[in-house]
Amino acid sequence: MVQLLQHHYGPDVRLFDDAFLSTLLVRIGSPTTGTAAVPNLVRTAYQRLMHEVLAMEFPRTQQRQPTRMTAQEPRAFVDDALLSKDTKLVICSVIRAGMLPAQTCYEAAIEVVPAENVRLDVLNMSREVDENGRVSGVRLDGTKIGGPVDGAVVLLPDPMGATGGTVCRAVQVYRELGGTPHAIVAAHMMVTPEAIRKVAEQCPGLRLYAGRLDRGLSSERALAAAPGEFADEERGLNDVQYIVPGAGGMGELLTNSWV
Repeated sequence: MVQLLQHHYGPDVRLFDDAFLSTLLVRIGSPTTGTAAVPNLVRTAYQRLMHEVLAMEFPRTQQRQPTRMTAQEPRAFVDDALLSKDTKLVICSVIRAGMLPAQTCYEAAIEVVPAENVRLDVLNMSREVDENGRVSGVRLDGTKIGGPVDGAVVLLPDPMGATGGTVCRAVQVYRELGGTPHAIVAAHMMVTPEAIRKVAEQCPGLRLYAGRLDRGLSSERALAAAPGEFADEERGLNDVQYIVPGAGGMGELLTNSWV
């Protein structure tokens, strides 16, 4: 398991304290890293995140499994608590920055979970901005949802957890389907204190994972203290609600479409 950063945001927030992932995220956000390199780097980041999410959030069952040695030695069985073969996993792909992360999580999941139990949904969402260019909400333009989520682990891979609006809107969509998921999990490369607060208020019980906490506009006192200790002095969004230090427009970088 990776090391986690100690903080005051509560038990549902898991912030990685991982040198490999931290170094990778710095490279993703570097002004010298262009659109040709970003997709593969994002894939690597989400593989790292997905392995941890599955290990921590997916149910386990005691299983007895053969190996290639079983034909020669009848006692050659693995008897261990393994990822459940029965639990469903629903991964939500949010157009557009979330498309590649969701596909990466899907491919990583079917390496260890039966493929028939893993589903990739699509939500077409976009930011709404006011006359000053400030993000004012999230617009849902369409969905492709493959069925119910009762008893499933629902995963929302959203690379830039800026305002928390995307995650909250996605959770609302799934809760309107009815039923009770086993768990709802958000996975971010970077997240702000503002997003953490909004998700905690609007989506209680959601488990949030993030590779890095970005709070670059916080007070000096807050930056010197453990995250969340001086929550009122923490800030990770600029006036048009982009993450600081962040990585720039991740949706634009991943699609090379600058609109």
